[in-house]
Amino acid sequence: MIKFFLMVNKQGQTRLSKYYEHVEINKRTLLETEVIKSCLSRSNEQCSFIEYKDFKLIYRQYAALFIVVGVNDTENEMAIYEFIHNFVEVLDDYFSRVSELDIMFNLDKVHIILDEMVLNGCIVETNRARILAPLLILDKMSDS
Repeated sequence: MIKFFLMVNKQGQTRLSKYYEHVEINKRTLLETEVIKSCLSRSNEQCSFIEYKDFKLIYRQYAALFIVVGVNDTENEMAIYEFIHNFVEVLDDYFSRVSELDIMFNLDKVHIILDEMVLNGCIVETNRARILAPLLILDKMSDS
């Protein structure tokens, strides 16, 4: 099960955070700081899976953005690694080469995409067309 989903830039600034278990606000800040520090300090040659406290961190870097997913011990690391890639491909489809600015200025749409893919910490959808369908309907409604 996914515990949290983070998008962070190389400077360590959180661009998106989504928690699927309750974590107090002050503990979230500390958790994000430690997680970001542990991921940013690793070299490209090191594995993208980290054992951290009572869960695993799976991360991928895309240009200046890191996507970090915290999961419990029973989750398949490669499945989450591919899920992260699928998420970025969906963002690329919608934004036509997604950038950090796209995420910052369209945070609501990024949340909709993530909510279509993950429900209560479980991956429920991976089909790009089905994930983007609600957003395309919203875009049509706002255009008319």
